[in-house]
Amino acid sequence: MYVSTRNNPDLPADGEPAGGMSGSNTGPARPARGGRVAGAVVAAGFVSFFTDISSEMVTAVLPLFLILQVGLTPLQYGVVDGLYQGVSVAVRLVGGYLSDRWRRPKWVCAVGYGLSAVTKLAFLRVGSASATGLVVAVDRTGKGLRTAPRDAIIAATSPPAGFGRAFGTHRAMDTAGAMVGPLLAFVILAAIPNSFDSVFVTSFWFAVVGLAVLVLFVPDVRLRAVGGPAASVRAVFGLLADRRMRALVLTAASLAVLTVSDGFVYLTLQQRLSVATDVFPLFAVGMAAAYLLLAVPAGRVADRLGRWRVFLTGHLALLTGYLVLLGTSAGVVTAVVCLTLLGCYYACTDGVLAAAAAELLPDHLRGSGIALVQTAVAGGRLVSSVLFGLLWTELGGQTVALTCFAVALAVELPVAWLMVTRTRRSPENSSEAENDHVRL
Repeated sequence: MYVSTRNNPDLPADGEPAGGMSGSNTGPARPARGGRVAGAVVAAGFVSFFTDISSEMVTAVLPLFLILQVGLTPLQYGVVDGLYQGVSVAVRLVGGYLSDRWRRPKWVCAVGYGLSAVTKLAFLRVGSASATGLVVAVDRTGKGLRTAPRDAIIAATSPPAGFGRAFGTHRAMDTAGAMVGPLLAFVILAAIPNSFDSVFVTSFWFAVVGLAVLVLFVPDVRLRAVGGPAASVRAVFGLLADRRMRALVLTAASLAVLTVSDGFVYLTLQQRLSVATDVFPLFAVGMAAAYLLLAVPAGRVADRLGRWRVFLTGHLALLTGYLVLLGTSAGVVTAVVCLTLLGCYYACTDGVLAAAAAELLPDHLRGSGIALVQTAVAGGRLVSSVLFGLLWTELGGQTVALTCFAVALAVELPVAWLMVTRTRRSPENSSEAENDHVRL
């Protein structure tokens, strides 16, 4: 593997290897083969590593900061968490569309990473639900802009048969940062109790490092319209005419509505275990550790056995985690099992879903199409957070709310399986169904 600093690579013309690039200044940058991942994937992974250290430092302490220091109610926190999860709904589409339209995904990413960096300092001034919501909205706007273009770079520099491995490798590096971030937050809060400001300032500098790595080391992939015209709004939404793509979007969105946000899971664990506030960030560390260990294996299994099967297996692990959390016993074992299952869920769904979508999409609309799927998931999680906060407030506790979500997810999983199975077996997709092991 190597990290490329090429400035002008393009996607290949028809007949050249899928995902290949050529540069007018420095020669070709080809997708890695033989079980390796491309240098561009590694470079993007380091960007995400530093950025996730930054973002997860904040995410790990945000529930406590908002409830204990800012004074939000569970319902208000649910609304803010919904913004955190879903404010990028429309922006994701904008990011993917601009990436395809301008054919310069790296610089769309740069704007997104820059916005998220500056918001870390803005947290120093928040003191109300409205101010918090505004800062979170800007931060998530940055995430929305960068996610699809980043995934388009990964897909453009990787062979289709290795999409699962490439996305799994990136997500593993991303998750390594997600594990380090909460650990740093824990160390800071242990050394200086309730010093949330110190967490936010440290987070800002890690975000700056991630942005610098993007600018200096991620290749400036110049997407070329292979097999179609320039991106348009009509063409993007026209992707839903494909029944496989439509089933992927609808099912991913419906399952996202029934996914309890990490913040609520951690708050439930803290209440059940009665742990001190400075231990709270370690919950995110435990989840990230499981995600880190399982991301690449899950991607490889998805490439071999079918991405859709692995995706639904991840949601089955999530349901099992809910049941463990609702069990009668409460202790360290409960926390470890629950966080491991949560990490398994992310390993089997995050990169796997992007790989499944990338396989179905034409090259010239790949960024927009991935954004379309991510938008559906983000919208579902926005609804999920608000709904969970409402149920917690109105029904008298998070245990009842979690029970409702667990029952609903248990009902939805077989429905999701039937939907995709019927789609793959439909006459218009019969030829594609024969190759579903490398698709869904």
